[in-house]
Amino acid sequence: MSKAKMPERKSSRRTLVLAFTLGIACTLGANALMSTARANQPFMDAALASLRAARANLVQAEPNKGGHRDRAIELVDGAINQVELGIAFAAGR
Repeated sequence: MSKAKMPERKSSRRTLVLAFTLGIACTLGANALMSTARANQPFMDAALASLRAARANLVQAEPNKGGHRDRAIELVDGAINQVELGIAFAAGR
């Protein structure tokens, strides 16, 4: 009776390994496609990097600007969000 169960167990293990391997392959393939879509947007990526650098500079600036520094940070945060949304939208096409 235990000999009859052995082929079934090997088959189940083989199926599990195959499913796991297929899952990893799909994940890697999806990541490659997303990277390609993102890589085709050099100007959006550059804009995002510049906005993040501008935000970092604003945060380091003295806060004695009558609230204008804080407002600038809010506006840059909004711009960062819009660029990220644009990149995500283009990647979804």
